[in-house]
Amino acid sequence: MDLRFTAEDDAFRAEVREWLARRLRGEYAQLGGAGGPGREHEGLELRKAWERELGAAGWIGLGIPPEHGGRGATLIQQVIFAEEYARAGAPGRVNHVGEHLLAPTLVAFGDDQQRARFLPGILSGEELWCQGYSEPGAGSDLAAVRTRARLVDGSWRIDGQKLWTSLAADADWCFVLARSDPGSERHHGLSYLLVPMHQAGIDVRPIVQITGTSEFSEVFFEDAETDGANVVGEPGAGWRVAMGTLGFERGVATLAQQIGFERELERVIEAARENGAIEDTEIASRIVDAWIGLRVMRYHALRTLGGVDPTAASVAKLLWAPWHQRLGELAIDVRGPDATLVSSPYVLSNEQALFLYTRADTIYAGSNEIQRNIIAERMLGLPRG
Repeated sequence: MDLRFTAEDDAFRAEVREWLARRLRGEYAQLGGAGGPGREHEGLELRKAWERELGAAGWIGLGIPPEHGGRGATLIQQVIFAEEYARAGAPGRVNHVGEHLLAPTLVAFGDDQQRARFLPGILSGEELWCQGYSEPGAGSDLAAVRTRARLVDGSWRIDGQKLWTSLAADADWCFVLARSDPGSERHHGLSYLLVPMHQAGIDVRPIVQITGTSEFSEVFFEDAETDGANVVGEPGAGWRVAMGTLGFERGVATLAQQIGFERELERVIEAARENGAIEDTEIASRIVDAWIGLRVMRYHALRTLGGVDPTAASVAKLLWAPWHQRLGELAIDVRGPDATLVSSPYVLSNEQALFLYTRADTIYAGSNEIQRNIIAERMLGLPRG
């Protein structure tokens, strides 16, 4: 991939910087990077308004083709926006799922009616989405889903349970992977449905995490309903669509994630300088290793951007998840014994929240064990385990 910037790219970067500097003022200035991983509850209503600001200015769906309402930006320009957005300290996005997962899925697999109905709400920041994939007993092993869907009088009726659904309590819609062919097993007989969240047949129950926050929820479907046309792809052939969505999950947004990691590392280094921990050779060595790890992540992401390697996303997950866990451990060690104390009421420091939240990094977004299996089978050609 040619990573040299053209004059057009430089002009685009200047446009992004100028807009962010001008708009991240007044009421939005208080957001200051709020809403990152493990902190999605922060400034939620104001971040929803910020999402609409982004939509009105055309900054949502940069990579979506113009004929579908997007900007048709190049991959390099999408990278530029993601990195400048993170560097500006802009708030965490409340509709990452809609913009980065569902929108490209609709472009690739949806029909004209679905794109006309759902893309405008995503691109304007008006409609928020969540993802209905994981279930009890079907987390990383997504093919084991048991949520059922049946077509009754032109509508899909859905029964079952989803787990670890990010921001489900605030979403307007959910894309749900459900078993629509009775008696089917594994990858067969699944359908990819678009389901409205605001209805009597859906019960959202937030899950309190060890950090004290509740970004995730259990979602129960009891005769929930969606229109018969709201199935992406053919009924019973949803596995291909679901895998397409997961492919989009690890795209340009991972580079913005790395800018967030960089800021976290900078705070750890600053703390080490303040209390003298940086003079400890072991701490200093771990800081150097963390800096190197960040560069490896970045170069891997850039090298594989837009490529067709089926294992690139799995390699990326195996790079960032344990790296982020080690950073959480380093943050606690830099602070020393005091980092193990929590005030009353239960209020965590940034280092404590980072440490506790990163315990889940190797599990969510596809457990590391599953990623190793994918690499073993698809890259190395080893037999299925």
